[in-house]
Amino acid sequence: MTQNPPTPLLTRKELDTLLGGAARAWLDEALAEAAHSAAHPDTAPSDSYAAPPWELRYAAAGRYCGLEHADSVRALLIIEARTALPALTRLYEQGTAAERRAVLRTLPALDLGATALPLVEDALRTNDTTLVAAAVGPYAGTHLAPHNWRHAVLKCLFTGVPVEAVDQLARRSRGDAELARMLGDFAAERIAAGRPVPVGLHRVLALTAPGPAAPAAPTEES
Repeated sequence: MTQNPPTPLLTRKELDTLLGGAARAWLDEALAEAAHSAAHPDTAPSDSYAAPPWELRYAAAGRYCGLEHADSVRALLIIEARTALPALTRLYEQGTAAERRAVLRTLPALDLGATALPLVEDALRTNDTTLVAAAVGPYAGTHLAPHNWRHAVLKCLFTGVPVEAVDQLARRSRGDAELARMLGDFAAERIAAGRPVPVGLHRVLALTAPGPAAPAAPTEES
């Protein structure tokens, strides 16, 4: 089944126009708890296995604000709490697929550099198309090394995630002879197996043609 690219995350102002009164009140309380956690990190639960209150709100976002708004609510909580990598990793590793997706989609808004790449790489090892689509967003477009980025493009083609979900696809594909080779091999394997070649493959292959110089992508070591 083809997975549509994720819809844009909503701002707090946009959410306020869509949520009912009870949901808005719940979100007010959740964001206040996240802000308190950010302002007073020394008040975290003494039990290393206990989550701060806002993380419990994070898990309950879909129940109180609707599944269609859960990603946006969770992103706001992560940002408001100024979540550092250890807590972000905990949210990802202990979360449901939906909670993991929200973590991945929030990465571009956080000042983490390339340190959160292990989360992206983990998502790209799954066959959950919602996670794959979230993993190839702006954070991967900026930080994923060329070798892993090429494999992320192939992962999208293999799992049915539209290549439109891949951030910076045109810029990073331009003149990439290695990506062109990999796409050709993938197409040949599909044809030999009597399986259709994804339409998106032809689009990406066309993008690999040499063109005007583009800003440098991350190096293999980055």
